Amino acid sequence: MGSCIFCKIVDGDAPATKIYEDDDVLAFLDIRPIMRGHTLVIPKKHATELEDLPADMGTKVFRVGHGLALAMRRSDLDADGANLVINDGKSAFQTVPHVHLHVIPRRSGDKLRFAKGFVLRRGGDAEATATAIKAGMDRLESEHL
Repeated sequence: MGSCIFCKIVDGDAPATKIYEDDDVLAFLDIRPIMRGHTLVIPKKHATELEDLPADMGTKVFRVGHGLALAMRRSDLDADGANLVINDGKSAFQTVPHVHLHVIPRRSGDKLRFAKGFVLRRGGDAEATATAIKAGMDRLESEHL
């Protein structure tokens, strides 16, 4: 889909700080994060809403999001929880018409920071954040060896 920003990211025609990629799914940092580490997981094949997304692809998207949430707990982000959210359709506040799962790291007692982040949505050092999450992914993988 030519005008979809997420499809442009998949095709390499728009920048993104990638966290994970395989043949079907791509995960990258949100450019307007609610919290440091806020990551989006998308199917590489365009699907506007859940109705357009095959169930097996939804499973793959969630599997990657699940792994990222666990990795964030093992990263230097100090997360001890996560929100995994899909906003499906305009009425559900979906702002980019391409299915995407938000993986937002959380910490106990961060309600005010979360609320502030939800309003301000400012990015920080994307490369350092990506490095922290990838290190968490490595730690998670080493636990399962």
